[in-house]
Amino acid sequence: MNNQNQNQNQQNHHQSSEVRHDDDAALSDFLASLMDYTPTIPDELVEHYVAKSGFQCPDVRLIRLVAVATQKFIAEVATDALQHSKARQSAVVKDKKRQKDKRLTLTMDDLSKSLREYGVNMKHQEYFADSPSTGTESTSREE
Repeated sequence: MNNQNQNQNQQNHHQSSEVRHDDDAALSDFLASLMDYTPTIPDELVEHYVAKSGFQCPDVRLIRLVAVATQKFIAEVATDALQHSKARQSAVVKDKKRQKDKRLTLTMDDLSKSLREYGVNMKHQEYFADSPSTGTESTSREE
């Protein structure tokens, strides 16, 4: 029985090292592919904020990895904010009859709700204009 346990442990260790080797190879391939990839967020911008946070990295692959992760985060936040906007505007449409203008308006409230889901609490100034029509009151005076 002891030999059987040893054989089982050796097989598990061998399988584990194969998986680790596959993971290492996949990571190496991915990092190599980053050299040919031009991210949406420029390397210089990522380098600036990485340096501002106190991290120095001469490896462009790591800088591009941060850019890709940032791009993914922004895309997810924007998608979630869009869903909040659609939900908010569909509630408004139900209150009113049919709305002719079907453009979506992303507000700071939509963005704040989306960011809150990712643990980012955002506050904006009280005087911040959150609506396209804010401050454009049409006052017609008859003189």
